[in-house]
Amino acid sequence: MIASIPSATLLGVRGRPVLVEVHVSNGLPGFTVVGLPDAACREARDRVRAALLSSGFPWPLRRVTVNLAPSGVRKTGAGLDLPIAVGLLVATGELDAAAIAGCGFVGELGLDGTIRSVPGALPLTDALTSSAVVMPPACVPEALLVGKPVVRTARSLRELVDALSGRIAWPDLRTVSPAGPAQAHKVPGATTADQACGQGRAGPLDLADVRGQPMGRLAIEVAAAGGHHLLLSGPPGSGKTMLAERLPSVLPPLDEAQLLETYRVHSAAALPLPPAGERRPPFRAPHHGISAPALVGGGSSWMRPGEVSLATNGVLFLDELGEFPSPLLDLLRQPLEEGVIRVARARATVSFPARFLLVAAMNPCPCGERRGIGSCVCSAAQLARYSRRLSGPLLDRFDLHVAVGRPSVRELLDLVPAESSASVAQRVAKVRELAHRRGVTANAALSSASLDVHAPLTKAARELFERQLCSGVLSARGLDRVRRVALTLADLDPSKTAVDEIHVAMALELRAGRAALLGGPGQV
Repeated sequence: MIASIPSATLLGVRGRPVLVEVHVSNGLPGFTVVGLPDAACREARDRVRAALLSSGFPWPLRRVTVNLAPSGVRKTGAGLDLPIAVGLLVATGELDAAAIAGCGFVGELGLDGTIRSVPGALPLTDALTSSAVVMPPACVPEALLVGKPVVRTARSLRELVDALSGRIAWPDLRTVSPAGPAQAHKVPGATTADQACGQGRAGPLDLADVRGQPMGRLAIEVAAAGGHHLLLSGPPGSGKTMLAERLPSVLPPLDEAQLLETYRVHSAAALPLPPAGERRPPFRAPHHGISAPALVGGGSSWMRPGEVSLATNGVLFLDELGEFPSPLLDLLRQPLEEGVIRVARARATVSFPARFLLVAAMNPCPCGERRGIGSCVCSAAQLARYSRRLSGPLLDRFDLHVAVGRPSVRELLDLVPAESSASVAQRVAKVRELAHRRGVTANAALSSASLDVHAPLTKAARELFERQLCSGVLSARGLDRVRRVALTLADLDPSKTAVDEIHVAMALELRAGRAALLGGPGQV
């Protein structure tokens, strides 16, 4: 007898529908899985057999063939355990075929028959076209986010069969699923930051904690308001990391589309989703020893999204930028321009979302002290090797290059509280709203043609640009980037209706740190 059970497998951050066909026939006892299964799928035989016997069902001493269609798509993970077991029960007559009509199944089986969670419950549910889907209890909150099929669950294989047969009622979703929008499958070795949905901290941080640093605070506000990539350069202890970690606190909350996309990526990466009602943008801060697949995504058997995808709709913070290997940093150039990263393998090509705000921090030299004040102990060779870590094309992606210094003693001991993140976030939200009216999410996404429409220059501002271009200080590529930053500054200034000379001058000042970083004057 043949049974066909709808299910799905994960490829990148998308689910692919899979039809699990189970055929039981006479012949020498055996169990074969075909259709490009990975190691986890091939091991389903032992898990399904133990689960059936532990649940009180017989194991057929006949020839069993399991086909995972379509055969040309690689199947990964243990989420096909449950549809294989259900298909086997239907094929052997233990379960009526009419009982599973219109149902899809996803789940891993324990040896005692329990139904366990799997990574990517949200995209897997979205890939199923059946009217109802049976998911593990821990995956129910993620499955409910899709909103399309009827979601059902069961704690064990025996309970599932009894519910399908009508002997018992389906378990109440509120009593079997954990609280919150989702509790994703936990990956062994996942860090605390991973378990916090990439926030990296137990709670939101506030700009009021920052002492001094007026230019750094302005750079954070401009970066958040206009979506401009930011590079902070300064000696140790100047507050670069402290500023960067507080940038998410001034970003607008995620809208419904962004929230669902963020949930999808974190679900596919097997990371827990934030609590219900939490709309903070994600914050990812990978270590400089990270590997290329961990940064941009990929892998051999499981195509997992990397840090650039986990930071989608949020912030990717690269601390100690000068310590990252040059080839690794150059991998960021394409996703910074296109907002997507493509990982190609022999059997498949996967696209991961990569729309993030890049914030980086680095010391001006290996010893950490500024050049030109007599305290730097780095040799010329060390300085040259350090500066070569950052390629010109990568530096061009940063709209803001800000050099920050250590705060003074007076600023550190000042008892007057600084402006809070809530106050800054209100101004940022108004600028983002103006950008939405212009047809983009942030000013950094405006095209050159759109700048002429939405960022008209006053006569004084045009003359300042002419002087910068004629002197060679400003490049043709830098012209558009400075205009976008100037537009953001003008949006933050409610008294102005056009990009004025003061906005252009401030935009150039917020980009002047590049010359200091490179050790002298140059194009900005």
